[in-house]
Parts: sequence; C-alpha cells; structure tokens
Amino acid sequence: MLTSIIDLLGEDRLSWLGGLVVGGLFGFFAQRSRFCLRAAAVEFSRGEGGPRLAVWLLTFAAALVGTQGFVALGWLDVSEARQLAQQGSISGALLGGVMFGCGMILARGCASRLLVLSANGNLRALLSGLVFAVTAQASYRGLLSPAREWVTNLWLVDGGPSRDIMAMFGAGTPEKLAFGSVWLIAGLSFAFRSHLPRRLILAALAAGAAVVAGWLFTYQLSQASFAPVTLKSLTFSGPSAELLMLVLNSAQPRLGFDLGIIPGVFLGSFLAAARSHELKLEGFSDGLGMRRYLLGAVLMGFGAMLAGGCAVGAGVTGASVFALTAWLVLGGMWLGAGLTDLLVDRAGMPRPRQAVGSRRV
Repeated sequence: MLTSIIDLLGEDRLSWLGGLVVGGLFGFFAQRSRFCLRAAAVEFSRGEGGPRLAVWLLTFAAALVGTQGFVALGWLDVSEARQLAQQGSISGALLGGVMFGCGMILARGCASRLLVLSANGNLRALLSGLVFAVTAQASYRGLLSPAREWVTNLWLVDGGPSRDIMAMFGAGTPEKLAFGSVWLIAGLSFAFRSHLPRRLILAALAAGAAVVAGWLFTYQLSQASFAPVTLKSLTFSGPSAELLMLVLNSAQPRLGFDLGIIPGVFLGSFLAAARSHELKLEGFSDGLGMRRYLLGAVLMGFGAMLAGGCAVGAGVTGASVFALTAWLVLGGMWLGAGLTDLLVDRAGMPRPRQAVGSRRV
C-alpha cells in the first residue's frame, strides 16, 4: 500500500506529509496536555512533583514503551537511527544539555513549547523561537560552528553498540520495555496523586505516541522506498534551522520529513487552542523580560546543536531508542534547569513582569 502512495505522490512529498501529520498530532496533544520539560524540571527541583512532572513522565514513558514495543513485535528496527548508528559526542551532550537546560528556564520553555505557544498567539515565544532557529543555524554552519565543532571533538563515541546505553549493560529489548514501564508507572502515580484529569493523561500519552508514529512512518517508508530514507522522528533544532534557511535562501525546497514537522506542530497547536478558545496575543511587558527570553533562546540554540537535539529530539525521541548521548543530554537538561531555577528564579533576582496581552479569541 505504501508503495502505491509513493508512486502517486513521490517519496519526498509523502515524507513531508508524514512529518506534517506527525507534527500536527504532537502539536495538538502537547498543547492540550501542557507538555513542557521546563515546567516539569522546575516542579522536580522544588520537590513538588505536581501535574507538570506527571505530564512529562507520561509523554516520555509512552515514547519509550511504544517504540520498544514495536521493536519487540518486529515492526520497527531502530539500529540505523542517527542517534545509534553514527558517531556521537559525549562532550557535546554534557555541555549542550546543561546549556539547553539553563536556556529553557530563562526563556520559560523549550523549543517545542515555544513553537506551541507561538501558535497560540504568544509573541514572546515567537521571537524567542526565531532567535533559537538563527542561533541553531549559526552553530551548525555559521559563525558559531567552529566553537561547536571544537567542543564536539573533545570526547567522541563511535556509532553502534557503544551508543546504546542498555547494550553497554548487556540488556536487550525486554529490559528496555521493563525500564520504560517503570517510568510509565511513575507518571501514572504522579498523575493520580496530583488529581490530573483523565483527558490530560490521555493527551500526554498521545503526545508520546506521536514520537512513536514518527519512528514507524520513516521506518516503513525506508522499507518501501528504493532510495535511501533516513530513520528519524520528532526533533526541533535541525528542522527549525532548515526551515529558516528555506524561507531566506531557497526558492525550490526539497521536501522531507523534517520540513513538515514545524508547520505541522504549529497547525496542530493552533487548532487545539482555537478549539478550546485559548488563542490570545501576548507580548513582552518590560526590557528585563526581553533580555531574559532572548538570552535563553541563544543558549538553547547553541546547546541543542552541541547536544544533537532539543528537549524532544534528544530528551524524548533519542531517549526512546536508548541512545547514550541522548540520556546524557537529558540529564544535563534537568541539571541545568534545576541550577538556573535555584540561582535565578529562587535567589531573589529581578523577574520579568506578567506579559501584556489581548483578550482570548
């Protein structure tokens, strides 16, 4: 069936449509569940363990269990995913993760959250997201690329089994499934303890399922196509930079899965907000807020390209295939977020005032 669709639409167009649909699903359910690593990290660092932590755990666990479940069924093979098959950087993962964690506290959201909020009318998030994309592109191929490459080359790890964190301990798919189930149980326990509504639990699980859908789609496309197809799922740093360059510098884009993600998430989040009457224009209320958000966006942009992914690309997508560097990035994000929250938001430093905004639409 997929072969017939490829013949009808072409591989590139079908791949773009797949990214659009997967991104749309994630955007819709991320908006409904209020999925946000920053909010979860703040709750955790303050010892609260509330609904934001529960939502993140449920999304994270759904991606882990779903991905490894399909691997166990033989419907998915992630061994050729970039996070496992290609050379990675331990130094980039460690430093990039911490930088990203610091940045998302300052910007009050990670890259995916900024995109979701932008679609709801948050102009602060929109500007921060643009700065994130510019910094990511500058780190990849521009002015900041020498610094990124220098840090990346400090400590490298070869692709293959050495990048699979569970394989390092002699564990296989059954152990990965069991480990993911522990996270799922933890998420459900926090959800019940904080009286999280059932609709938010389901939305959080569905957001994680979108990551699984991305893996399944690109894998099935690679099996049906005669041309090489990269196995991948949701991420935001690379696609944001790619879309930025497309808008600025390319009259004839080559469609692909990555180019569908950003507009898909934006559209999905917009539809979710419109359905629940949560569309609202918001802007900066003072200069302090603008400086803080933009600094956070720069830290996230450089950190994401160092780390090889953002809070979703590395922290959920990469972690779902148990890539060593992705788990190091995730740990760095939690550490950087906790320290920044402690030293900035809880240390009595001046905080930006509430943003000015219009009435909800």
